[in-house]
Amino acid sequence: MDLFTEGYNCAQSVVLAYADCFGMDEGELARLVSAFGGGMGRLREVCGSVSGMFFVTGKLYGYGAPGDFEGKKALYEKVQEMARRFEAVNGSIVCRELLGLDKKRDEPTPEARTAEYYKKRPCKEIIGCAAEILGNFIEETARE
Repeated sequence: MDLFTEGYNCAQSVVLAYADCFGMDEGELARLVSAFGGGMGRLREVCGSVSGMFFVTGKLYGYGAPGDFEGKKALYEKVQEMARRFEAVNGSIVCRELLGLDKKRDEPTPEARTAEYYKKRPCKEIIGCAAEILGNFIEETARE
């Protein structure tokens, strides 16, 4: 949540909270997921914090071979379970729905991060929720 108030977008905030899973430069990691913010470049589609959660999930549980049907199935099961958990708490995984926006796309120019911006946006709490769901999921799978 602090990463978001430092100026990182929602996806970056979740991914950087788990940067130790990647073994790579945090600046490079932030660049890799930078387009996911604002529901994919402010298109207001899948929430960036959810995309960040899935990005980390791919790193930890993903498959690499194109014919790995079982690996793909196992990963998609994990993704769908985390989406279900997120949606149970937040009501949706779609950015515009989470923000109560009535238009599908937003202007590409991000809003200035002012005190007023942080007051009107639930993003910080949503990011915390996504990071917590991911952390709990990682702990659960480690016990299996």
